[in-house]
Amino acid sequence: MQRRTSRWLTAGALAAAGTLVLTGCGSGFNESPEPGADGGELTSSDDALTVLIGSSGQAETDAVNDAVAAWSDSSGTDAKVSVASDLPQQLSQGFSSGKPADLFYLSSEGLPGYASNGSLLAYGDMLENKDDFYPTLVNSFTYEGDFYCAPKDFSTLALEINTDIWAQAGLTDDDIPTTWEELEAVSKTLTTPERTGLVIGGEYQRVGAFMAQAGGSLTNDDNTEATANTEENVEALTFVQKMLNDGTLKFAKDAGAGWGGEAFGKGLGAMTIEGNWITGAMTNDFPDVKYTIAELPEGPAGKGTMQFTNCWGIAADSPNQQAALELVEHLTSAESQLAFSTAFGPMPSIQSAAEEWRAANPTLVPFLNGAEYAKGVPTLQGAPDIITDINSKIEGLKTGDPKAILDTAQSNIEALLK
Repeated sequence: MQRRTSRWLTAGALAAAGTLVLTGCGSGFNESPEPGADGGELTSSDDALTVLIGSSGQAETDAVNDAVAAWSDSSGTDAKVSVASDLPQQLSQGFSSGKPADLFYLSSEGLPGYASNGSLLAYGDMLENKDDFYPTLVNSFTYEGDFYCAPKDFSTLALEINTDIWAQAGLTDDDIPTTWEELEAVSKTLTTPERTGLVIGGEYQRVGAFMAQAGGSLTNDDNTEATANTEENVEALTFVQKMLNDGTLKFAKDAGAGWGGEAFGKGLGAMTIEGNWITGAMTNDFPDVKYTIAELPEGPAGKGTMQFTNCWGIAADSPNQQAALELVEHLTSAESQLAFSTAFGPMPSIQSAAEEWRAANPTLVPFLNGAEYAKGVPTLQGAPDIITDINSKIEGLKTGDPKAILDTAQSNIEALLK
């Protein structure tokens, strides 16, 4: 898992050239092929599977290689894993050339572009474990009513607290904020001339959590209606703006850091809001910082957080879709996902693995609890450009107009939906 926001945006900016269609029948197919999502048939051949991933490091690369190799040994189907140096670019090039990988990492932001031009196999409903995935994750990979691909793992946002600074300020576990009012209060207590109580990324991917806590989002759940400029979202941005002007909250760049985790690790912020990828950064870059993790405070509408996820995409013109589907079922099994979690930190995307994961990761449970109420980035073709525009305006939220920011987003989303 990477710790910077770009992971959740770059894949979404892709616009694959050409329209790739689902291959029908031909030499090498099974005698009784499985039905495809469009009423056709899954392709099958003796070709080896190609698997393209974007890796956070050697631990992730080794874990995926091991899992794929184990499946190959048991299935008798060869499969080769390739690590992309630039996953969005290599995916785009593969589709443009008509020779994409059979199986690949795909972000929720990248899904609409590829789904709309026929590049992807919509196989979600064919999965034997389809009902085991968290519903919020299924929603992130559903486009125009079709469940396209299996979520491979996910992260949510939680509140990270520097426990040494917390104790020095005279705060105890009883003071861990559970409401916006309590968050304001402890942020004020923790703020000094050298340090800000709360430092977060100045972007929708962090501030959006407050929108969810207020009962708002950029679109409705099925991405058919723009809901950006609702009273709930205005209330959320106004609350964040108040904390910015009170000096108890800063955006990371204004605190002198590249992201919230860096500000937190350097002691520029006593608290931050980040995903579970922060744990690796703290271990590697700030091993001496002691911290605890809590669920985000409730807003006027209750609990809310953001989720970030990727799926296993299958190419529509893969000559061996049946084997790719079987490999996905192996890679998303409880055994494989728990092994991935141990190796490089992601949370399993299936509910049946939750109990074992909680037992193995007691300090990280607040992240998994967020799965029940998390909001994802809208699955709309063109959404990444809208998010980029929103982010450019959120950076100036301290002196900006929350309603105007959201009105612009509303107009832009409505234009996409026409």
